[in-house]
Amino acid sequence: MDEQHTAEPPQSALTVHRAAERYRSEPEPGIDTRHAFSFSGHYDPANTHFGALLACNEETLAVGAGFVRHLHRDTEIVTWVVEGALAHRDDRGHATVVRPGHVQLLSAGSGVQHREANVGGAREQVRFLQFWLQPDEFGTEPGYGLRQVVDGTTVLAGAGQLRRGDAVLHLVRAGAYEQLPAFPAAPYRYLHVVRGGFGFRTRPGPHGVGRELEPGDSLRMTGDAEPHQPTAGPGGVEALLWEMHSPLRHG
Repeated sequence: MDEQHTAEPPQSALTVHRAAERYRSEPEPGIDTRHAFSFSGHYDPANTHFGALLACNEETLAVGAGFVRHLHRDTEIVTWVVEGALAHRDDRGHATVVRPGHVQLLSAGSGVQHREANVGGAREQVRFLQFWLQPDEFGTEPGYGLRQVVDGTTVLAGAGQLRRGDAVLHLVRAGAYEQLPAFPAAPYRYLHVVRGGFGFRTRPGPHGVGRELEPGDSLRMTGDAEPHQPTAGPGGVEALLWEMHSPLRHG
């Protein structure tokens, strides 16, 4: 029987992880990476993944910097550029440039080799956020997609785009001092602040503790735990929110 239907529901909890707590690495010259979970040479047995999410990496590539060609397998990779332009090239014939307002999806499947770099001729760094997600099936034919996000879009990736049928990536935006839109219900939700920030209370009313999130901070929500009265700060907020209905599947 599918683990999605047999796993015990997680306990309700709200957990804030600060940008400064992320593990930092320099995989290539001119590349600064901040990892939300255990990654490569960094291993924390208490923080290997969240729900079906395997990685949340904040990447900054200096002018002329890039990752050497490398292999991915059986992973859904979603990329959101914050500033600059990211050049992507893979062994399946895709050669594209990802800019702010684009969402790139790479289904590694049975195996894809690719290279990512600051676009040639750039005069500024490129900063982007990249998520790795476990797919429903392994060994499938690789796939690639790049699309521009039009104004008002709230779903960046979901069924029919991701090869994980019970996961959705949402774009959350609110203006200065506006209340954030209601978050979808799911046993696992992961929110990463891209720009601006917001505050919320851990409980309604005067007994709730106030918390504030800034760029690079994340909020992990399990069970039916909800941030109460989430309200954008003076600069508004842009965040990415994963809605996931099952954890990692093993075997």
